[in-house]
Amino acid sequence: MKLNRIFVVLLLSLSLTLAGSGCVSQGEGAEDEESMDALAESEVSNIRANPVTPWNPEPTEPVIDPTAYIHPQASVIGYVTIGASVMVSPMASVRSDEGMPIFVGDETNIQDGVVLHALETIDEEGEPVENNQVEVDGKKYAVYVGERVSLAHQAQVHGPAYVGNDTFIGMQALVFKAQIGNNCVLEPTSAAIGVTIPDGRYVPAGTVVTSQAEADRLPEITDDYAYRHTNEAVVYVNVNLAEGYNA
Repeated sequence: MKLNRIFVVLLLSLSLTLAGSGCVSQGEGAEDEESMDALAESEVSNIRANPVTPWNPEPTEPVIDPTAYIHPQASVIGYVTIGASVMVSPMASVRSDEGMPIFVGDETNIQDGVVLHALETIDEEGEPVENNQVEVDGKKYAVYVGERVSLAHQAQVHGPAYVGNDTFIGMQALVFKAQIGNNCVLEPTSAAIGVTIPDGRYVPAGTVVTSQAEADRLPEITDDYAYRHTNEAVVYVNVNLAEGYNA
């Protein structure tokens, strides 16, 4: 009898130890833990739908080409389209939760600390705010960035805004309520506000262009311009970075 009692105590002790270690009755608990992990991940995801707001009752998920690369420390939120071979670097923010949609064309790069955002494009009555939109091929956008564009470190493109193909927006440059043509360069810390920059022009470093007369007088990019081929090189690097990171 004494030996039987000792055996029962040992069995009970072993069962409690195994249960405490998670080796017994794991099935349901493991599923619950996985569900909680998935929920937590969705709530902190760097790629997610916009929230419901008084001016936009519909959450919209970003549409991202599978060949694009979004760094885990970058954020892409809401009604955003990102094209093929786009590179989005750490701490960049593409946030379409106020003005929408935001479009980013193929082989464009969005470098560290870049911000794409826009003013409200729909009012609280559900009516479009026309002044806060740009039109491209018959469609309205809050921000439209074309193909093979470089948005260098800490640049800001704040809608309503349009950036044409093969254009370089330099470090800490600003585009706001402006349209930038094809094959342009905004040198570092320059700004274009409320103007249209014609194709093939550059804005010298530190220059702030706020009138159309100033924009029309901007110098043309010629063969001897120092940054004539900068964008081509930057695009090449970042397209290959996107491919490399995805690999």
